[in-house]
Amino acid sequence: MDWVDFSRSNPPLEAMDQVHTPRTVIRLPRVILLAYFDRLPCKELKLTRSNVFERDKDTCQYCGQVFAREDLNLDHVIPRDQGGKTTWENIVCSCIRCNSKKANRLPHQAQMRLIRKPVRPKWRPVISLVLGNQERERWKDFLDLAYWNVELED
Repeated sequence: MDWVDFSRSNPPLEAMDQVHTPRTVIRLPRVILLAYFDRLPCKELKLTRSNVFERDKDTCQYCGQVFAREDLNLDHVIPRDQGGKTTWENIVCSCIRCNSKKANRLPHQAQMRLIRKPVRPKWRPVISLVLGNQERERWKDFLDLAYWNVELED
């Protein structure tokens, strides 16, 4: 059975869920599945706020508590004014309290320790979003929210 046959036997419920051709109406798919590919694309994982939070599992890397993402900050382990770069190996999640305590110092200068050494992840995170727009609700797993996915820079 191809998609045109499926569309005939399962008509769309709403006008926006269909495309008209000269001879038929085709139901728009909600998700398109790639069944075959030649090779995996070589795209490097972006250093974004959401990807850092995903890597660190929404956990402050100083006190070990799990927080809602809106209650977390990104911390440069080696502060930028001391030569620290905005890289996977120098950025961690930290809660507001720990970030304020560490301030613009190295962790040992603030008598703090990292729970885990930050590393570049080897996975591609799937980011789920919460969007209020009902039309986008069906696509929320496939859309990127700019704040969480904009690439971080020095």
